[in-house]
Amino acid sequence: MTALHTLWMGLVLLGVLGVLQTRAQAPVSLQPNFQQDKFLGRWFTSGLASNSSWFREKKNVLSMCMSVVAPTADGGLNLTSTFLRKEQCETRTLLLLPAGAPGCYSYTSPHWGSTHDVWVAATNYDEYALLYTTGTKGLGQDFHMATLYSRTQTPRAEIKEKFTTFAKTRGFTEDAIVFLPQTDKCMEEHK
Repeated sequence: MTALHTLWMGLVLLGVLGVLQTRAQAPVSLQPNFQQDKFLGRWFTSGLASNSSWFREKKNVLSMCMSVVAPTADGGLNLTSTFLRKEQCETRTLLLLPAGAPGCYSYTSPHWGSTHDVWVAATNYDEYALLYTTGTKGLGQDFHMATLYSRTQTPRAEIKEKFTTFAKTRGFTEDAIVFLPQTDKCMEEHK
């Protein structure tokens, strides 16, 4: 009986450890029938919502940035973003690796070295995309961000409302949601 109890406890412990090592289920629904080839190209980051302390401190000085999404040979995406920082254009590229169902990706944060997961929650490909990102920063601080990508620098009011609703359903309050002001700086196409 003791051997059976020990075996049972061992199996339970292995099961718990296995669950802890398994990636979390998607916290949002993915775009049905996501078509990566239609997601490629130029996008403008028009709206953001985040629980990050960095975001709360900087949200009033952020401006719109441009990103170009390009395919990689292994089925992932290169996300190259150019933004204004200290009056100069800065460009960063993230390698988004497929992480499950189409529309789900992961990347390693160049700043924190932690893995972040990105879900394309909704898109009509030619006008907008709603993304949700989760991960950890620094000493285990959970990081969550909702992003509105638009194909133009002036998304329609209905698209902004769709983003606001999406962000609120993810738990962001009104003061954590920002629509980034347009800028002419750093908006030229990547070479």
